[in-house]
Amino acid sequence: MEPNALSVPLISLVPFLLMLLSIALFPLFWNHFWEKNSNKLIIAIVLSVPIVIYLFGAGLEEKLIETIVFDYAPFIILLGSLFTITGGIYLSGDIEAKPSINTLFLGIGAVLASFTGTTGAAMLLIRPVIQTNKQRKYNVHTILFFIGIVANCGGLLTPLGDPPLFMMYLRSAPFEWFFKLAPEWFLANLLLLTVYFIFDTYYYKKEKPEDIRIDKTSVRPIRIEGKLNFVWLLGVVLSVAFLNEQNLEFIKLNHYYKFIRESAIFAMAVFSLLFTTNLIKQSNNFTWEPIKEVAYLFFGIFITMVPCLMYLETNASKLGISTAQQFYYFTGLLSSFLDNTPTAVTFHSLALGLGIQSSTLVAGIPEELLKAISVGAVFFGSVTYIGNGPNFMVKAVAEENNIKMPSFFAYMYKFSIIILLPIFIIVQLLLLG
Repeated sequence: MEPNALSVPLISLVPFLLMLLSIALFPLFWNHFWEKNSNKLIIAIVLSVPIVIYLFGAGLEEKLIETIVFDYAPFIILLGSLFTITGGIYLSGDIEAKPSINTLFLGIGAVLASFTGTTGAAMLLIRPVIQTNKQRKYNVHTILFFIGIVANCGGLLTPLGDPPLFMMYLRSAPFEWFFKLAPEWFLANLLLLTVYFIFDTYYYKKEKPEDIRIDKTSVRPIRIEGKLNFVWLLGVVLSVAFLNEQNLEFIKLNHYYKFIRESAIFAMAVFSLLFTTNLIKQSNNFTWEPIKEVAYLFFGIFITMVPCLMYLETNASKLGISTAQQFYYFTGLLSSFLDNTPTAVTFHSLALGLGIQSSTLVAGIPEELLKAISVGAVFFGSVTYIGNGPNFMVKAVAEENNIKMPSFFAYMYKFSIIILLPIFIIVQLLLLG
């Protein structure tokens, strides 16, 4: 049974909206309840049950099965594997915290984010950045720019970089297509690094001379432990790049053959677990709780968003969103306050529903729309703490180390609205039409 405007009632969208509102509001108002991953799973199940009943009752169970098997499972396998492998790499040391070195640190993070994922790069680098800057009194701005660059904008170059991009990859956007986003990646990160260098130079001059002296005399070289994990990380990159139907024609014969890629990615994670010592994991404060949180929440998101995606595909022409600029800013707006992964999937479905014919279709939609959705989702995920998963994780690690981070709204008016938003507008005006 194919969905049409009548077969997808508006009330079926309510669980998806409640799921997203739970993610946005519970951490702010009921944080103690939300801290337990078991409670997240309960909410995900409760909100998913009505959708499962509705889809089976409407004869749309195939849509649900396709979503769980071909979207949710690959999504969790990739994120879980990247989380596992990067958790086995430990950086230690304390180098001089002068502006040029801090900027270099963030620049390296911008590159790593596209290949280790924003979560992997953020968790790999946040502790060394904090350790490097511990002698400095003014360090909050460094964490804020770290969130903007490493935890978000750096992840634009490959489908490994940020979950919204991987979802577009699963919808048949070729791995190498994402390199076309290099101009947007370069401009945004260049501007962010430049502004950061100016800020850090200003604050560096305000530091007490004795603090700078201590910083210069307590230098310990950076050491990397768990280097074998870079081999497993390369294995994940190569699996995503080459184990797909663009390179292996036989996968088109049976869509379950796509799990050759997931099997290879999972194997890299297993190798990482086998060959990484417990000491390295302990040094990284590695636990499974963050990936459990992602798995539980996205279980609910992927199920509840099925009717929403069908509704958008059948009613797209009525919503008045059709240009690349509109897709960029609407995707960005929702990515700021909801999670950017379901937002990107939602707007991709909206673009599909427009049925636009073009000589440059990528993932079934015009290339300029896919660019707008991808860039909007990745960049604007940094506008609030809840826009992208690593944001809150970085904030939590910083606060564990006695760095007083801005509140939810202070983060916006002290950083994202005055620094990030103007840069994102410049990127759109210069590169996205």
